[in-house]
Amino acid sequence: MQQDRPRISVVVCTRDRADDLKRALFGLEAQSFSGFEVIVVDQSRTDHTERLVREFAHVLPTLRLVRQPQPGLSRAYNRGVREAQADLIAFTDDDCLAPPDWLANIWTAFAGDARVDLLYGQVLAPREFDGTPTMGLIPLRAFAERVEVRRLRAFNGLGMGANFAAPRAAVERVGGFDEVLGGGGPLQSTQDFDFAYRILRTGGTIVLDPTVVAYHYGIRPAAEWPQLMGSYGVGLGGFYCKHIRLGDVRAAQLFAKAAYLAAGQALKATALKRPDARIKRRYATSMVLGAKKSFEFAIDRRARLYIARPATGVA
Repeated sequence: MQQDRPRISVVVCTRDRADDLKRALFGLEAQSFSGFEVIVVDQSRTDHTERLVREFAHVLPTLRLVRQPQPGLSRAYNRGVREAQADLIAFTDDDCLAPPDWLANIWTAFAGDARVDLLYGQVLAPREFDGTPTMGLIPLRAFAERVEVRRLRAFNGLGMGANFAAPRAAVERVGGFDEVLGGGGPLQSTQDFDFAYRILRTGGTIVLDPTVVAYHYGIRPAAEWPQLMGSYGVGLGGFYCKHIRLGDVRAAQLFAKAAYLAAGQALKATALKRPDARIKRRYATSMVLGAKKSFEFAIDRRARLYIARPATGVA
């Protein structure tokens, strides 16, 4: 007998982090919500992830491994969406732990408001993280109240890719995720900002829901933060410049504001000889680099997605 379709498809993208993924799968095994599947999109260079998924098959019978040889987070997201059987798709990172009510709260958020096209939850530090500098730093996103965003003028990045969900129809309406943006892609990051921005451009509604929580174990040593912030800067410049090239005045305003603030913070940190001056400078200059690199790619004007092309020519 054919099983009922799952109500939620969970997509977890991973690459050579089987130890982190094991924690994430334990969290998904403990969900109070029933009727979901888990799709692990694996871009690993070893078979460790494949062996781990086989170990979990008896406790997560709807767990599936999908091999995606080409690198890139956005490419993995798009593959996960294509493989998903449910009409509602939830995403979390391999270095996150979802508490038992994660999927139940996502389902409640969408069931209570059919207008929601994209939902972001909080990304919090694990309880055992004490926040001392010697432990490193963790990218986080916290908010105390439920917020609805329907207009581009309210756009400010909004959420994190470590904890979000969207109906399949909304993902397909905007053409999925931009595969030039995002980790492992040429423009390195900010695929989540770009996705949210295109949702708003098509008249969609984005909700920030504080009841939807994921705990992020992605501790970054202090030595890695210059490179991490450099990647964020490249992605941000590439994201905004794509929409600016398409004549988007709001994107130009947002980029000008972001660049002004980043440059000001870099100059202030340098003048005061603060320890974070190098990171601030790296972020500011990387935004300019990302905008410049934007012109290495053509743009599908209808979908507002980058497409790879030779460096010569006009978008």
